[in-house]
Amino acid sequence: MLINHDTRCALDAVVDLLNTAPDEHTPDTLTDTGALRAFVERNAVSDVGALDDTDLAAVRDVRDQFGRVFEAFDAHRAAELVNTLVAAAGTTPRLTDHDGYDWHIHYFAPGASLADHLAADGGMALAFLVVAGERERLRRCAAPDCRRAFVDLSRNRSRRYCDSRTCGNRLHVAAYRARQREASGN
Repeated sequence: MLINHDTRCALDAVVDLLNTAPDEHTPDTLTDTGALRAFVERNAVSDVGALDDTDLAAVRDVRDQFGRVFEAFDAHRAAELVNTLVAAAGTTPRLTDHDGYDWHIHYFAPGASLADHLAADGGMALAFLVVAGERERLRRCAAPDCRRAFVDLSRNRSRRYCDSRTCGNRLHVAAYRARQREASGN
């Protein structure tokens, strides 16, 4: 699947934001404006000024909305959720070339809040996957003790783990050891 640089960056930011959410195994890591600023820097989100608790609450709400898109039971539901998210962000497509990047499209209005920025760009990236018939690439890790989000960009859509070096390897080693125990009769 061919995904341009902007869409890939937006999808990466969506995944990173989703993976700050708490679950039964990990705590919420987006708990204050310092963590929000670290998220912005980690994802090179442009045009972000000072951040406060209002921004934090709004971004956490966007995070929840992205989560609902990942969990949508079909493309129609995913499209409905994305449409609502993008419309609420006041999407305003515009061409820009900044920070050494060639021409690309920003979907957020100049001066938009961080939450609207993320909702617009992330929502449009998710919309791209729905339009391309690739919604099933939005996944959660198959490891039983991990529910991290990821976008499966493998050629054959076969990725099952958020990280093959950690979750995937851990489960493969556990399966190997179980087979070894069974073969030895223990």
